[in-house]
Amino acid sequence: MCFCKKNYTAYAKVNFGLNVLPKNGGEQKNEYHNLESIFQTVDLYDVLTVEKNDSSVCKVICKDMKLPEKNTLTNAYDAFFEITGLEKVGICVELKKGIPSGGGLGGGSSDAAALVRALQDICDIRLNQKQLDFIASKTGSDVFFFMNCDEQGKGCALVWGRGENVKMISPRKDLFLVLIFPQQSSSTKEAYALLDEAYQRGEKLESPSLNELENIYNRSVEDWTFINSFTPVISNSCEEIRLALKDLHKVGCCYSEMSGSGSTVYGVFTLRQQAISASNLLGEAWKCKLVQTV
Repeated sequence: MCFCKKNYTAYAKVNFGLNVLPKNGGEQKNEYHNLESIFQTVDLYDVLTVEKNDSSVCKVICKDMKLPEKNTLTNAYDAFFEITGLEKVGICVELKKGIPSGGGLGGGSSDAAALVRALQDICDIRLNQKQLDFIASKTGSDVFFFMNCDEQGKGCALVWGRGENVKMISPRKDLFLVLIFPQQSSSTKEAYALLDEAYQRGEKLESPSLNELENIYNRSVEDWTFINSFTPVISNSCEEIRLALKDLHKVGCCYSEMSGSGSTVYGVFTLRQQAISASNLLGEAWKCKLVQTV
Protein backbone atom coordinates (compact mmCIF):
# COMPACT_ATOMS: atom_id res chain seq x y z
CA MET A 1 0.00 0.00 0.00
CA CYS A 2 1.41 3.40 -1.01
CA PHE A 3 1.24 5.92 1.83
CA CYS A 4 1.56 9.63 1.16
CA LYS A 5 1.45 12.43 3.68
CA LYS A 6 -1.97 12.35 5.33
CA ASN A 7 -3.90 14.29 7.98
CA TYR A 8 -5.61 12.62 10.94
CA THR A 9 -8.08 14.32 13.29
CA ALA A 10 -7.85 13.78 17.05
CA TYR A 11 -11.06 14.90 18.76
CA ALA A 12 -11.31 16.18 22.33
CA LYS A 13 -13.54 14.50 24.91
CA VAL A 14 -15.56 15.82 27.81
CA ASN A 15 -16.67 13.94 30.91
CA PHE A 16 -20.36 13.86 31.67
CA GLY A 17 -20.02 12.88 35.29
CA LEU A 18 -16.77 11.70 36.85
CA ASN A 19 -17.11 9.70 40.02
CA VAL A 20 -13.66 8.98 41.44
CA LEU A 21 -13.75 6.17 43.99
CA PRO A 22 -11.61 6.34 47.13
CA LYS A 23 -8.64 4.01 47.34
CA ASN A 24 -9.30 0.92 49.45
CA GLY A 25 -5.91 0.83 51.13
CA GLY A 26 -4.16 -2.44 51.89
CA GLU A 27 -2.96 -4.11 48.70
CA GLN A 28 -4.41 -1.26 46.64
CA LYS A 29 -2.55 1.43 48.58
CA ASN A 30 -0.38 2.38 45.62
CA GLU A 31 -2.90 1.53 42.92
CA TYR A 32 -4.73 3.99 40.72
CA HIS A 33 -8.13 5.33 41.68
CA ASN A 34 -11.08 3.70 39.96
CA LEU A 35 -13.49 5.99 38.16
CA GLU A 36 -16.97 5.91 36.62
CA SER A 37 -17.84 8.32 33.83
CA ILE A 38 -19.34 8.97 30.43
CA PHE A 39 -16.82 10.15 27.84
CA GLN A 40 -18.08 11.95 24.72
CA THR A 41 -16.15 13.46 21.83
CA VAL A 42 -16.77 17.05 20.72
CA ASP A 43 -15.78 18.89 17.55
CA LEU A 44 -12.65 20.46 19.01
CA TYR A 45 -9.57 18.72 17.70
CA ASP A 46 -5.85 18.44 17.05
CA VAL A 47 -4.56 17.59 13.59
CA LEU A 48 -1.71 15.13 13.01
CA THR A 49 0.04 15.30 9.64
CA VAL A 50 1.84 11.99 9.29
CA GLU A 51 4.50 11.25 6.69
CA LYS A 52 6.53 8.09 6.21
CA ASN A 53 10.32 8.40 5.87
CA ASP A 54 13.44 6.21 5.66
CA SER A 55 14.35 6.33 9.35
CA SER A 56 13.25 3.91 12.06
CA VAL A 57 11.99 6.46 14.60
CA CYS A 58 8.97 8.64 15.30
CA LYS A 59 9.85 12.31 15.02
CA VAL A 60 7.27 14.73 16.41
CA ILE A 61 7.15 18.40 15.46
CA CYS A 62 4.82 20.69 17.39
CA LYS A 63 5.10 24.46 17.01
CA ASP A 64 2.25 25.09 19.48
CA MET A 65 3.91 23.64 22.58
CA LYS A 66 7.12 22.01 23.76
CA LEU A 67 6.77 18.25 24.06
CA PRO A 68 9.05 16.02 26.13
CA GLU A 69 11.23 13.62 24.16
CA LYS A 70 9.07 10.73 25.40
CA ASN A 71 5.38 11.55 25.01
CA THR A 72 2.07 9.86 24.26
CA LEU A 73 2.84 9.78 20.53
CA THR A 74 6.26 8.15 20.85
CA ASN A 75 4.90 5.76 23.49
CA ALA A 76 2.06 4.71 21.19
CA TYR A 77 4.52 4.32 18.30
CA ASP A 78 6.80 2.04 20.36
CA ALA A 79 3.87 0.00 21.69
CA PHE A 80 2.43 -0.44 18.18
CA PHE A 81 5.58 -2.10 16.87
CA GLU A 82 6.04 -4.08 20.09
CA ILE A 83 2.59 -5.69 19.87
CA THR A 84 2.63 -6.24 16.10
CA GLY A 85 6.21 -7.51 15.90
CA LEU A 86 6.68 -5.51 12.70
CA GLU A 87 9.96 -3.83 11.82
CA LYS A 88 9.79 -0.17 12.77
CA VAL A 89 8.83 2.24 10.01
CA GLY A 90 10.11 5.79 10.30
CA ILE A 91 7.54 8.59 10.43
CA CYS A 92 7.42 12.33 10.94
CA VAL A 93 4.39 13.68 12.78
CA GLU A 94 3.53 17.36 12.63
CA LEU A 95 1.09 18.06 15.46
CA LYS A 96 -1.12 21.13 15.25
CA LYS A 97 -2.84 21.73 18.57
CA GLY A 98 -6.46 22.82 18.75
CA ILE A 99 -7.13 21.21 22.13
CA PRO A 100 -5.67 23.12 25.09
CA SER A 101 -3.07 21.08 26.93
CA GLY A 102 -3.76 20.00 30.50
CA GLY A 103 -7.42 20.99 30.44
CA GLY A 104 -9.06 17.61 31.08
CA LEU A 105 -10.06 17.20 27.43
CA GLY A 106 -7.92 14.18 26.57
CA GLY A 107 -5.88 15.80 23.81
CA GLY A 108 -2.71 13.76 24.27
CA SER A 109 -4.67 10.51 24.51
CA SER A 110 -6.67 11.30 21.40
CA ASP A 111 -3.44 12.15 19.56
CA ALA A 112 -2.06 8.72 20.47
CA ALA A 113 -5.13 6.92 19.13
CA ALA A 114 -5.00 8.98 15.92
CA LEU A 115 -1.36 8.01 15.43
CA VAL A 116 -2.27 4.33 15.78
CA ARG A 117 -4.87 4.78 13.01
CA ALA A 118 -2.11 6.29 10.87
CA LEU A 119 0.31 3.44 11.63
CA GLN A 120 -2.32 0.89 10.67
CA ASP A 121 -2.68 2.65 7.32
CA ILE A 122 1.07 2.86 6.80
CA CYS A 123 1.61 -0.80 7.65
CA ASP A 124 -1.61 -1.93 5.90
CA ILE A 125 -2.77 -3.81 8.99
CA ARG A 126 -5.82 -3.74 11.25
CA LEU A 127 -5.28 -4.42 14.94
CA ASN A 128 -7.77 -6.30 17.08
CA GLN A 129 -9.16 -4.88 20.31
CA LYS A 130 -6.70 -6.81 22.47
CA GLN A 131 -3.78 -5.26 20.57
CA LEU A 132 -5.30 -1.79 20.77
CA ASP A 133 -5.82 -2.20 24.51
CA PHE A 134 -2.18 -3.25 24.91
CA ILE A 135 -1.07 0.00 23.26
CA ALA A 136 -3.45 1.97 25.50
CA SER A 137 -2.02 0.27 28.60
CA LYS A 138 1.44 1.49 27.59
CA THR A 139 0.29 5.00 26.74
CA GLY A 140 -2.42 6.35 29.08
CA SER A 141 -5.73 5.54 30.76
CA ASP A 142 -7.89 7.77 28.52
CA VAL A 143 -6.40 6.12 25.42
CA PHE A 144 -8.61 3.06 26.01
CA PHE A 145 -11.68 5.17 25.22
CA PHE A 146 -10.22 6.66 22.06
CA MET A 147 -9.13 3.21 20.86
CA ASN A 148 -12.79 2.17 20.98
CA CYS A 149 -14.06 5.17 18.98
CA ASP A 150 -14.99 4.92 15.30
CA GLU A 151 -12.54 5.25 12.40
CA GLN A 152 -12.82 9.03 12.61
CA GLY A 153 -12.04 9.04 16.32
CA LYS A 154 -15.58 9.94 17.41
CA GLY A 155 -17.74 8.23 20.01
CA CYS A 156 -19.43 8.07 23.39
CA ALA A 157 -18.96 5.45 26.09
CA LEU A 158 -19.41 4.37 29.66
CA VAL A 159 -15.90 4.18 31.12
CA TRP A 160 -14.93 2.65 34.44
CA GLY A 161 -12.06 1.07 36.37
CA ARG A 162 -8.79 2.81 35.54
CA GLY A 163 -10.33 3.64 32.18
CA GLU A 164 -9.68 0.22 30.65
CA ASN A 165 -13.36 -0.80 30.79
CA VAL A 166 -15.19 0.82 27.90
CA LYS A 167 -18.77 0.22 26.75
CA MET A 168 -19.68 2.24 23.69
CA ILE A 169 -23.17 3.76 23.77
CA SER A 170 -25.26 5.69 21.26
CA PRO A 171 -23.91 9.26 21.20
CA ARG A 172 -26.07 12.33 21.55
CA LYS A 173 -25.28 14.84 18.82
CA ASP A 174 -27.83 17.44 19.90
CA LEU A 175 -25.76 19.11 22.62
CA PHE A 176 -23.88 22.40 22.36
CA LEU A 177 -21.17 23.13 24.89
CA VAL A 178 -19.50 26.40 25.75
CA LEU A 179 -16.01 25.53 26.99
CA ILE A 180 -14.23 28.00 29.27
CA PHE A 181 -10.45 27.74 29.62
CA PRO A 182 -9.36 29.35 32.92
CA GLN A 183 -5.76 30.51 33.09
CA GLN A 184 -5.36 28.91 36.51
CA SER A 185 -4.84 25.18 36.55
CA SER A 186 -3.72 22.31 38.75
CA SER A 187 -1.91 19.19 37.62
CA THR A 188 -3.66 15.83 37.65
CA LYS A 189 -1.31 14.74 40.43
CA GLU A 190 -2.26 17.78 42.53
CA ALA A 191 -5.96 17.19 41.83
CA TYR A 192 -5.80 13.61 43.10
CA ALA A 193 -3.83 14.70 46.16
CA LEU A 194 -6.51 17.27 47.04
CA LEU A 195 -9.23 14.68 46.48
CA ASP A 196 -7.49 12.12 48.71
CA GLU A 197 -7.25 14.72 51.46
CA ALA A 198 -10.98 15.42 51.14
CA TYR A 199 -11.78 11.70 51.34
CA GLN A 200 -9.62 11.39 54.46
CA ARG A 201 -11.77 14.14 56.02
CA GLY A 202 -14.88 12.12 55.15
CA GLU A 203 -15.96 14.46 52.34
CA LYS A 204 -17.41 12.66 49.32
CA LEU A 205 -20.16 13.64 46.88
CA GLU A 206 -23.05 11.25 46.39
CA SER A 207 -22.93 9.99 42.81
CA PRO A 208 -25.35 8.02 40.64
CA SER A 209 -24.26 4.40 40.21
CA LEU A 210 -22.49 3.20 37.08
CA ASN A 211 -25.66 1.39 36.00
CA GLU A 212 -27.61 4.68 36.08
CA LEU A 213 -25.25 6.82 34.00
CA GLU A 214 -26.51 5.94 30.51
CA ASN A 215 -30.12 6.51 31.53
CA ILE A 216 -29.25 9.91 33.03
CA TYR A 217 -27.30 10.83 29.88
CA ASN A 218 -30.38 10.23 27.73
CA ARG A 219 -32.66 12.38 29.93
CA SER A 220 -33.41 16.04 29.42
CA VAL A 221 -30.19 17.87 30.30
CA GLU A 222 -32.05 19.89 32.97
CA ASP A 223 -32.59 16.60 34.81
CA TRP A 224 -28.96 15.47 34.80
CA THR A 225 -27.63 14.46 38.21
CA PHE A 226 -24.01 13.79 37.23
CA ILE A 227 -21.26 14.87 39.61
CA ASN A 228 -17.54 15.42 39.15
CA SER A 229 -15.64 14.38 42.28
CA PHE A 230 -12.87 16.86 41.51
CA THR A 231 -15.02 19.98 41.20
CA PRO A 232 -15.46 20.88 44.91
CA VAL A 233 -11.79 20.42 45.82
CA ILE A 234 -10.43 22.13 42.70
CA SER A 235 -12.88 25.04 42.79
CA ASN A 236 -12.02 25.63 46.46
CA SER A 237 -8.39 26.18 45.52
CA CYS A 238 -9.00 27.82 42.14
CA GLU A 239 -11.17 30.92 42.16
CA GLU A 240 -11.29 31.13 38.35
CA ILE A 241 -12.98 27.73 38.06
CA ARG A 242 -15.52 28.70 40.71
CA LEU A 243 -16.28 31.96 38.88
CA ALA A 244 -16.47 30.23 35.48
CA LEU A 245 -19.12 27.81 36.74
CA LYS A 246 -21.06 30.73 38.22
CA ASP A 247 -20.90 32.70 34.96
CA LEU A 248 -22.15 29.73 32.94
CA HIS A 249 -25.25 29.57 35.13
CA LYS A 250 -25.79 33.30 34.65
CA VAL A 251 -26.04 32.87 30.86
CA GLY A 252 -28.65 30.12 31.21
CA CYS A 253 -26.88 26.82 30.55
CA CYS A 254 -28.84 23.66 31.34
CA TYR A 255 -25.93 22.01 33.16
CA SER A 256 -22.36 23.02 33.97
CA GLU A 257 -19.38 21.10 35.25
CA MET A 258 -15.63 20.67 35.02
CA SER A 259 -14.18 18.16 32.53
CA GLY A 260 -11.82 15.57 33.98
CA SER A 261 -9.59 17.00 36.67
CA GLY A 262 -9.83 20.43 35.02
CA SER A 263 -9.21 23.10 34.40
CA THR A 264 -11.67 23.28 31.48
CA VAL A 265 -15.24 24.10 32.54
CA TYR A 266 -18.26 23.64 30.29
CA GLY A 267 -21.91 24.59 30.10
CA VAL A 268 -24.41 22.48 28.14
CA PHE A 269 -27.11 23.97 25.91
CA THR A 270 -29.72 22.23 23.77
CA LEU A 271 -30.36 25.22 21.46
CA ARG A 272 -27.58 26.33 19.12
CA GLN A 273 -28.60 29.99 19.08
CA GLN A 274 -28.71 30.16 22.87
CA ALA A 275 -25.24 28.60 23.01
CA ILE A 276 -23.92 31.11 20.45
CA SER A 277 -25.32 34.03 22.46
CA ALA A 278 -23.85 32.65 25.68
CA SER A 279 -20.46 32.13 24.04
CA ASN A 280 -20.45 35.71 22.77
CA LEU A 281 -21.31 37.08 26.22
CA LEU A 282 -18.77 34.93 28.03
CA GLY A 283 -16.11 35.72 25.45
CA GLU A 284 -15.94 39.25 26.79
CA ALA A 285 -14.41 37.99 30.04
CA TRP A 286 -13.15 34.48 29.31
CA LYS A 287 -11.21 32.52 26.75
CA CYS A 288 -13.94 30.19 25.54
CA LYS A 289 -15.02 28.00 22.63
CA LEU A 290 -18.40 26.79 21.34
CA VAL A 291 -18.41 23.09 20.42
CA GLN A 292 -20.95 20.39 19.60
CA THR A 293 -21.05 16.74 20.63
CA VAL A 294 -20.08 14.34 17.82
